[in-house]
Amino acid sequence: MRIISSEAVPDTLFRDGLITESVYKRYQRLAENSSEDPLSLLVSSGIIGEEKLYKYLAELAGVPYTDLDPLELDYQVVTECLPGAYAQAKGVVAFKEEGNKIFLAVSTLPTPVQIDDMSNMLGKDIVIYLSRPRAIDKVIRQFYGLHSSILAATKELSTDEVVDIGNLERFIDSTADRSIEPTDKPVINAVNHLFQHAFEERASDIHIEPHRESTVVRFRIDGVLHLVYRLPKKLHFAITSRIKMISGLNIAEKRRPQDGRIRTQYEGKPVEIRCSTVPVAFGEKIVLRILDPAILMQDLSVLGFNPIDMKNYTDMINSPNGLVLVTGPTGSGKTTTLYSSLITISSDQNNIVTIEDPVEFVTDEFNQISVQKSIDLTFINALRHVLRQDPDIIMVGEIRDRETAISAMRSALTGHLVLSTLHTNDTASTVVRLMDMGVEPYLLVSTLRGIVAQRLVRSICTHCREEYTADKTECNLLGVDADFKLIRGAGCRECRNTGYRGRIAIFEVMSIDENIRTALVRGASLDEIRRIALAGGMLTLREAGITKVLEGVTTVSELVRVTAGGL
Repeated sequence: MRIISSEAVPDTLFRDGLITESVYKRYQRLAENSSEDPLSLLVSSGIIGEEKLYKYLAELAGVPYTDLDPLELDYQVVTECLPGAYAQAKGVVAFKEEGNKIFLAVSTLPTPVQIDDMSNMLGKDIVIYLSRPRAIDKVIRQFYGLHSSILAATKELSTDEVVDIGNLERFIDSTADRSIEPTDKPVINAVNHLFQHAFEERASDIHIEPHRESTVVRFRIDGVLHLVYRLPKKLHFAITSRIKMISGLNIAEKRRPQDGRIRTQYEGKPVEIRCSTVPVAFGEKIVLRILDPAILMQDLSVLGFNPIDMKNYTDMINSPNGLVLVTGPTGSGKTTTLYSSLITISSDQNNIVTIEDPVEFVTDEFNQISVQKSIDLTFINALRHVLRQDPDIIMVGEIRDRETAISAMRSALTGHLVLSTLHTNDTASTVVRLMDMGVEPYLLVSTLRGIVAQRLVRSICTHCREEYTADKTECNLLGVDADFKLIRGAGCRECRNTGYRGRIAIFEVMSIDENIRTALVRGASLDEIRRIALAGGMLTLREAGITKVLEGVTTVSELVRVTAGGL
């Protein structure tokens, strides 16, 4: 390993051609009036990217480079190998442990003497990797911030305390020591660090799952779950109680599922968190759905509609009356489509009312009603009273039964535009599902304006896009000639080496025209309805996904994963 002076780095960059002479002279002018470290100045002034710089330094020094991803690190390895104060003072993170070796990520290369000191301190051999300062700082902040809160909270509990491990197996604690309260500062800090970590990682859901020996925390990012932490089991009750408290739930009730919400902010912007608790084998599991208004309420043009489907759908939601249904499984983006649609058609001339269970995101753009079964405020009862409130547009969160379906359709018959959702696989099966519920064909013919089925596919990372030649299987699926060029993500820091960053919807849009209405009246089968819709120009979900692949938006493997069997 070769130690490199930071003062010599700008000269070396210029010598090796990584920066031009004009850029080098600009750096020299900046350095004359700055006390900033040369490496920091190079990055902060935009002369060279941080990742590019530290990869170059690693190559010069003859050490490997690593770009730390918090989601790929073992919480115990990071927090137990090195004390938090030492890690922060030295800018070092232990990111892997194998046998008698500990792998350390550093932003400043240590001297041989310092390496020997660390090896003696840890009692193991040291393997040094160079990494970006920002990556190291992020790991230290996320891991040690939570860890210090957990340690403080654990000290509040008796070390001899036997923990209640849930609904299937119960043990009696005979000690008189008090349990930690959800208002204790260490618990508050631990929950706050958990939320901050989730926001930084763009998580859509936080899963807090009690196991026999520990509590597992997982984040769902771009539709995929990642294991983040394993926390001491004895803290599960305190953490879940804190979350239930700030969600407005009953802390003492652990036998029944509960739903609540939290309103907070991140980087100065409001964030809604929907909380759901349910009793499982070893305690209460909590799932927190993070609702970002910037995602929920978007312009329809960025959701993923192709131009023809965009026009058809816009025509549907601008109808003066009728029923428009958005369908798909849980987590397919139906709420985003509906909220974005309501924002598009809202105006001072429209009275928009939503009936939801629960309200996904509280906004003053429309009048929102939350279903409360405890006081008999159901979808049907709410809808009955909403009709007396002079509505123009009604959004019913979900059609779950015959009564709700018929009430929604009768509302559409009386001059209102009704938007709702249904859990079905595609557009044609939605019609059949409604008839299976007992809805008469004449109601469908009279009220139904259109149906949209949708799924979410992961988008190719814009930072590591690369072209490659499609193989035979891919060419056959896409219907293209051999040697066709496609796009994929190579994997980089921005996408955590997945090749994907963010998601976009694919849609199947069925407009209810005269041909389909005629088929409904005579009780046509699912296959016949689908054939009529396809003959009228409807694209299936698979075909819409193929278009996204050919446009370089997503990949074949992602298309197959999301639309398996959906030809």
